[in-house]
Amino acid sequence: MTDTDRSSKTVAHALFATTAVQAIVTMASLTVSIYAPQAARELGIPAGSIGIYASLTYVGAMIGSLLAGGFILRYGAIRFSQAMMLLCAFGLALCVGAQWWWFMISALVLGLGYGPTTPASSYILSRHTPARTLSLVFSIKQTGVPLGGVLAGLIVPLLLVYFDWKMVTLIVAGAVTFGVLCLQGSRRRFDIDLVATQPLFRGNVLGPLKIIFSRPSLRALALGSFFFSATQQCYIYFLVTYLEVAVGWTTQHAGFALSVLGISAVFGRMLWGALADRTGQSRRILGLLALGMTITTVLSAGFTSSWPTWAILSVCAAFGATGAAWNGVYLAEITRGVAPAEVGHATGGGLFVTFAGVMVTPPLFGLAHSLTGGFTLGYTVLAGAGAIVSVLFLFGRTRLSPITLRS
Repeated sequence: MTDTDRSSKTVAHALFATTAVQAIVTMASLTVSIYAPQAARELGIPAGSIGIYASLTYVGAMIGSLLAGGFILRYGAIRFSQAMMLLCAFGLALCVGAQWWWFMISALVLGLGYGPTTPASSYILSRHTPARTLSLVFSIKQTGVPLGGVLAGLIVPLLLVYFDWKMVTLIVAGAVTFGVLCLQGSRRRFDIDLVATQPLFRGNVLGPLKIIFSRPSLRALALGSFFFSATQQCYIYFLVTYLEVAVGWTTQHAGFALSVLGISAVFGRMLWGALADRTGQSRRILGLLALGMTITTVLSAGFTSSWPTWAILSVCAAFGATGAAWNGVYLAEITRGVAPAEVGHATGGGLFVTFAGVMVTPPLFGLAHSLTGGFTLGYTVLAGAGAIVSVLFLFGRTRLSPITLRS
């Protein structure tokens, strides 16, 4: 086997392992949202409380992301990923307590496990991926998010046919734990060059944010990701409800539109990642994605029952291919701008800002709907923010001074 073949095999192994982790923890994070109506009826709480659960999940994710860097350097990215997957399984299992406060604790614990897996995967991929394919590899890894959504959407409803939501929770938690065992074989290859004296907390809370906000190019990326994630999550969270209320579609019909968006996002992430590597213009690519997000958001604000089905599905697919396809290019661009040892910290700091957009904006979008009785104001504000980000990334002068990881 030549060195090139061996290197390609290592990249493939790393990519498979990190994508699998991403899909598994995403599936865990979405499980409660799928059986929320059934659990809410049993507990006597509004089904809309799932919005609080989602926000608390991302509070945990923000905290976990900041702390990830030190643990990765000290224990290794694979071992740390295994620990975070176990934390996700434990957090999910807490829901079996069947009291609303257990669900709130569950959200925080699950988020603490969910958030740090991305810095861990970025650390692994940055060490083994050639610079010329970095955006593509990161984008493929990020397809684990929509793939995890597909897994949750297929497996959890099927399990609910045969079991109650408590048993389904334990089954999914068990599946996540099984994934931890499957990951064990990757430790010997990737958990190398550990720093036994690396502090776990000192300097690892504010340090990641200092890396991001002290460097103008990274700061611009992170702030842009706030609006990217805000628009993406608002669009996804409210799409089914919007299509039911404004267009008159059935839940099943609207759910199919969401599936179309997810499938389009998988292919979009790979396409834009490959294009970013080929052109070397990651910032411009992000600007184009922001522009696509803006246009599709404006079009979506105009959905009515007079729109043909194919047109609405086309807009949803276009949003998936743009507004939900930026993540891999963004993470790869952060990696390019820092030293190898800083990747975990920098990614954690960037994701703190990214997750803040997910935590803050959907409740505000829902408030705008409550105050106005419609979705137009919310979509208009999101489109305006997307337009600003597009202009900054397409025409701004802030550029990275790339640090070559691998030739």
